[in-house]
Amino acid sequence: MTSRPLFKVALAGLVLLVALGVVWWRGSAGSNDAGPPPHVAATPAVPTAAGGNAATAEPPPAARTGPREEIPMPGCWDGLAALDRSATLESLHAAVAAAIQARDTALVAYLQERLTELVGNDPDRALQLVAWAVNAAPPEPAIYLEALKAAPAVRHPRVTEKLMSVAEDKSLATTDRASALDALETQHRFTPETRGRLKAIALDDSADSAAWMATRTLGRVMKEDYERTGTYAPYWKDLLDIGTTSDDTAVRLLALEMPSYSDPLLDPDSIDSLAKVMRTDKERDVREMAAFRLAVTEDPRKALDAYRAAFDGEQDLCVRWAFLRFAVRAAGAEALPLVEEFARKDPRLRQDYLDFKALYATGTTDFARIWLGKKEHHDCVVEEGAPH
Repeated sequence: MTSRPLFKVALAGLVLLVALGVVWWRGSAGSNDAGPPPHVAATPAVPTAAGGNAATAEPPPAARTGPREEIPMPGCWDGLAALDRSATLESLHAAVAAAIQARDTALVAYLQERLTELVGNDPDRALQLVAWAVNAAPPEPAIYLEALKAAPAVRHPRVTEKLMSVAEDKSLATTDRASALDALETQHRFTPETRGRLKAIALDDSADSAAWMATRTLGRVMKEDYERTGTYAPYWKDLLDIGTTSDDTAVRLLALEMPSYSDPLLDPDSIDSLAKVMRTDKERDVREMAAFRLAVTEDPRKALDAYRAAFDGEQDLCVRWAFLRFAVRAAGAEALPLVEEFARKDPRLRQDYLDFKALYATGTTDFARIWLGKKEHHDCVVEEGAPH
């Protein structure tokens, strides 16, 4: 019977300790706006009774009884204000090298932002960052190219061409080529020539991570162009070619996934290619992704025919379950006869049919709401980007 009063006493004590800690923190944090020198913890001054020098005053008894926690204050960098006032690319370049050597990640991040500001719309300054990136050792290339990525000058034709040349240079480290491709992701559009060059990198078996990054870059600029102008078809054609011909599973999977981030309605001509992927790709994840991609199309009836044609030859339950749920996403309640057919062929899917039938019987038509009410009956990992 005494446990609850004791608990209340303990809780009150804990609240008091937290309150005292907050008061101490505010007092110490407000004592010096600039903060202590780097790597030095701030210790609040101890006032004397007569207002004398705190450094020579006798510390209070509480300060002598044992160790106390010291919370480090935000750091400041010696000479940073002067560097800011007269910053040039060269001075920031030197400062980045010094910050990397000191392993000061916060300072590196700040200098990267300053580089972006200093480059601005100037293509010559942008090209200087590319030159430094090509000739530097990791992690400097990624820092310079990430700074360039955020600057408007990255979209200047001379800069775009230089980044493409770096991405295509097989004599460079794969990570540096990937960083150049990453810097291209903020383009507003790609010309047919640039798309072709990116596609070539994506299909290059020796490109490793650069192939994956080229695919992502195509997809992200597709999203940008689609949102600005409604254009997606040329990019999707390239991505579909990559998704059906690359030897790299991760690249194929990503190529088919990228439209998910803008969800354009796919044209009926794409259905045949995706249907072939569902029937023939050797990787389960890729077959599932093709089914997912097929669910947002201008021709739901043709999509249902593709799911039906792929079902019998598929032995993996999780892929069959993907065919079923994405058929429902593609055509809504009109897919229920096909779902019933799937359930007859594979009794493991019968409860899914009953679930969807009951949900649509309530009058709900929006698939997102239908999916929220759907119970999970299979131990399958839902692919990234799919509703879950």
